[in-house]
Amino acid sequence: MTATDPALTALAQGWCALSLLHGRIEAHIERALQAQHDLSVREYSLLDVLSRQHDGEGGHLQMKQVADAVVLSQSATTRLVTRLEDRGLLARYLCPTDRRGIYTNVTQAGLALLEKARPTNDSALREALDAAAKNPDLAPLVRTVETLKTSVPA
Repeated sequence: MTATDPALTALAQGWCALSLLHGRIEAHIERALQAQHDLSVREYSLLDVLSRQHDGEGGHLQMKQVADAVVLSQSATTRLVTRLEDRGLLARYLCPTDRRGIYTNVTQAGLALLEKARPTNDSALREALDAAAKNPDLAPLVRTVETLKTSVPA
């Protein structure tokens, strides 16, 4: 394959369209969450991921798993956890069975904020997808996103 290969160019164009769609959606959701709930997209995502933990076997996520779920490095995720902990939205505690492990749970205040922010997130996502669907280059990607029924495995 060469840099002028039509297949490579089409692949690169597809990637650019996907990147553009992601950027537009994320920016739209970011503005809505910031304006209405003083939350960033990453903060919302972290609260959402951590709120799905449970006390059963394998129910608590390690920081690497959390980082993968919110698409950040482990160090960036740790800083984000610290910021939300400082706001009273998260709490860390030692794993009861392995004193080396530290768990992070969403506090009641964090759960309440997440509950208020979820409709904003969902509405902003719908608005961003509807706007993108009007662009002929993005419409096929929007249709693909709308047909996805399950979460993508990490």
